[in-house]
Amino acid sequence: MTTTTNIDESELAKFDALAERWWDPDGPLKTLHRINPLRLDYIARRAELGGSRVLDVGCGAGLLSEAMAERGADVLGIDLAPSSLDAARRHARDAGVKLTYACVAAERVAADEPAGFDVVTCLELLEHVPDPEAVVSACARAARPGGSVFFATINRNLKSFLLAVVGAEHILRMVPRGTHEYRRLIRPAELAAWCRRADLPLQDISGLHFNPLTQSYTLGGNADVNYLVHTIRGSAR
Repeated sequence: MTTTTNIDESELAKFDALAERWWDPDGPLKTLHRINPLRLDYIARRAELGGSRVLDVGCGAGLLSEAMAERGADVLGIDLAPSSLDAARRHARDAGVKLTYACVAAERVAADEPAGFDVVTCLELLEHVPDPEAVVSACARAARPGGSVFFATINRNLKSFLLAVVGAEHILRMVPRGTHEYRRLIRPAELAAWCRRADLPLQDISGLHFNPLTQSYTLGGNADVNYLVHTIRGSAR
């Protein structure tokens, strides 16, 4: 197990405690189940998964990792929550999906395998670490020049506070209370600046939207609340 100083132990414990229910589509992480097809399609439309080596940073119990492996990718899913990784391995074994999981930090993978991956994904993680820019930089170093790097996070403004924190956590109970801290949410301009410094030219920003009437999610339009970002690594650094 390789760790890093870029860890908030309380955040790690919060998600590790959910490990046994991670794969329950009606459990506390049901929102992740519902948006996972959209996340996967967003990635697959912009990067070839079949035959590609993919690094999934902050993989949790493997929802996205498995889905990408089923599309033909050679996936390494990494996380620092041991119980979540145990759940990921059990589910992959039971589902007959071949991929690899490791309890290791993105910074360590970037140091050990620089430019080693065709695609790097880091979804719903940046707002849970003390130094999100360091994670962005690590993702960039792990990607090969010309490889795609994807991020997903939540904007920081009044609308996102009302919808993603008050509404989603306290009123609709879409995610467990305390999942997000407003001060840690990330404005698109902030993420874009980190990407520029990491030599990750921005290709696209798309908003993820929830319709409470239809209980459905769509991608596109403004990035006022949840949003996904596609970047491509520039020249070797």
